[in-house]
Amino acid sequence: MGFLKIFSGEKKEHLDKGLEKTKSSLFSKISKAVVGKSRVDDEVLDNLEEVLVTSDVGVETTLRIIDRIQQRAARDKFLGTSELNQLLKEEIAAMLQENNTEDFTGFILPEGKKPYIIMVVGVNGVGKTTTIGKLAYQFQQSGKSVLLGAADTFRAAAVDQLTIWAERVGVPILTHGMGTDPASVAYDTVNQAISNQTDVVIIDTAGRLHNKINLMNELSKIRKVIQKLVPDGPHEVLLILDASTGQNAFEQAKQFTAATEVNALALTKLDGTAKGGVVLGISDQFKVPVKYIGIGERMEDLQVFNRMEFVDSLFTDQR
Repeated sequence: MGFLKIFSGEKKEHLDKGLEKTKSSLFSKISKAVVGKSRVDDEVLDNLEEVLVTSDVGVETTLRIIDRIQQRAARDKFLGTSELNQLLKEEIAAMLQENNTEDFTGFILPEGKKPYIIMVVGVNGVGKTTTIGKLAYQFQQSGKSVLLGAADTFRAAAVDQLTIWAERVGVPILTHGMGTDPASVAYDTVNQAISNQTDVVIIDTAGRLHNKINLMNELSKIRKVIQKLVPDGPHEVLLILDASTGQNAFEQAKQFTAATEVNALALTKLDGTAKGGVVLGISDQFKVPVKYIGIGERMEDLQVFNRMEFVDSLFTDQR
């Protein structure tokens, strides 16, 4: 298939390395699924379905993949099990490409959006603060000025952690301390960014999900105060999900996309889990694009997500 190309460079090497645990688990399961078989038949497809579901791809997406492979088998008459990895790569890449969500090419800002305002949402423990720090670093490295807003005032640790990241990256941060009004922090952060002609504003928000009504009200209030200063802001509502939680990440995505207007996703901790298949399911099922993936501890290990590169890494056996 023409859209599958050879990827190279340091970024791709880091992606390959970051997906090692998922790849190792996936290839081990696929090998067991085809043992003793020379062709892709119904039994192999049943086994493959189980492999994909247990790899956290998700039931809906798994059924779509199996259906595509069945159609391919019917069309090609004979498919050898030795071709299965390449077949999965091609069909999953094609399926994701048909979703019409854009691929992102880098830490590039759209024209005429200054400051570009990112409101970050997600439950505690998913790597929200770390992702904000890495985002700030990546934008800074691309020559953009950045201001952080500590609007997760529910936990004192959240403000402290974000302040540490701001100092580490070398970007300014606006804080009002614990227990203050999150919307007030957001308003003052955007106001300061406008005054200083800052390129990017990244606003942290409270990581609570136990009461969706309160969460929705709080996020709506933050959005409204931002829009008093920037009518089309926030330009990006970025939901952070922990890939290592597997199917729980699906549930969080459902709840947050129902509670607020999420328009971008970031999946963290891919390097530490064998559940990287969750990225395929989330990328396929939600109308919200996966924009970033976290594949390591270093600042550079937050990557812009590219569907084709991801599938190529996941289904290319380099052992």
